[in-house]
Amino acid sequence: MNVLLIGGGGREHALAWKIAQSSLLDELYIAPGNPGTVRHGRNVQLDLDDPKALRRFLLEKRIRIVVVGPEAPLVDGLHDRIAADPQLKEVTVIGPRAQGARLEGSKDFAKEFMFRHNIPTAAHRTFVKGQLQDALDHLDRVNAPYVIKADGLAAGKGVVITNDKKEAARTLREMLQQGRFGEAGERVVIEQHLKGVECSAFLITDGDSFKMLPAAKDYKRIGRGDTGPNTGGMGAVSPVPFADKDFMQKVHDRIAAPTVRGLKKDGIPYSGFIFMGLMNVHGDPYVIEYNVRLGDPETQAILPRLKSDLLDLFEGIATGTLSERHVDVDDRTTVCIVLAADGYPGEYEKGSVISGADMVRDAYVFQAGTAREGDALTTNGGRVMAVTGMGKDLESAIASAYRSAAVISYADKYMRDDIGHDLVKQPAQRGAFR
Repeated sequence: MNVLLIGGGGREHALAWKIAQSSLLDELYIAPGNPGTVRHGRNVQLDLDDPKALRRFLLEKRIRIVVVGPEAPLVDGLHDRIAADPQLKEVTVIGPRAQGARLEGSKDFAKEFMFRHNIPTAAHRTFVKGQLQDALDHLDRVNAPYVIKADGLAAGKGVVITNDKKEAARTLREMLQQGRFGEAGERVVIEQHLKGVECSAFLITDGDSFKMLPAAKDYKRIGRGDTGPNTGGMGAVSPVPFADKDFMQKVHDRIAAPTVRGLKKDGIPYSGFIFMGLMNVHGDPYVIEYNVRLGDPETQAILPRLKSDLLDLFEGIATGTLSERHVDVDDRTTVCIVLAADGYPGEYEKGSVISGADMVRDAYVFQAGTAREGDALTTNGGRVMAVTGMGKDLESAIASAYRSAAVISYADKYMRDDIGHDLVKQPAQRGAFR
């Protein structure tokens, strides 16, 4: 079958790499893709907002399955537009329609969904533009740390957690009064702070049945020891040592199953991935957030462990037979290290020549913010690429990832030096690798 993959980041490179391994695949197209995805399919330029161009491409290329990597096209209704076109009735979209995508597109919607279906999560209050004083008064009634979330999509930067009430108040003013995050910040959720350890769980569903995928832990902050500003993610580990069999059974029974049942009960058709951002609070899972796609860089950690044919799972969604498919997972551990541009998530330079990526032999390299300038591979984003090492245990996977990451070089290269070290209680060296 022919497949169109939407997106151009490290997540999509990992998806393209995995899809290309399938015996069911005839042709893979990636829109827009990146210099790494060309090894697994054909990069194409496609205007998703032009319905005629999209229809023409899907029909001419005989696309059977569309896999949507990032969240924005789903929240924007890409699935709905394809499903509404009678000429495209044979096309299956992996990713929810806009109604289901509100699980990620609106924090308030997700919270109400969880409370309605008795899914464990933190208590919250929602405030809209014009309710700034009510929101400020609410700060006086809750204890620090203060958790403030922009309701809509904010490119992973719409969450502020602070012990400082003045900073919390300033954040509320910036969102509700000064337009920080634009429309996404016109509705704000103030949430109870949950103390525990975070991890990410993933499932794939056809709306009736679902299959659990490997869990992971990601590292959001730019600095070692989880310090500094939030980023899109600086690394990931899979499996997660504290997410043992008993914990994951609780995730299945208390969160995954009620989520899929709740969507069906609410009349929300759903096909694709659900990312459950979790907090492990004294051995019990609580949902911090939903995403309606795979995470980045978690995808680069979990897909190398997935032994099953990913396209076969997509075929199960297309035919309503996902319950008959099997998910087999490699017992080994993966550690993903994100190589970034110095200055990220703030200002950073682009255009530095990258060397060594083709020399990595015992790890996977997934490109993200890269470009081709003639024969040279160059940096073209804040997060440049991800290197995923695999080993029989966490220590060997860490060693593999960092050994391979050291082979790759470019000007102003930055990466955290402590990914996974907190899980083995092993102190990392001081400073950052360059």
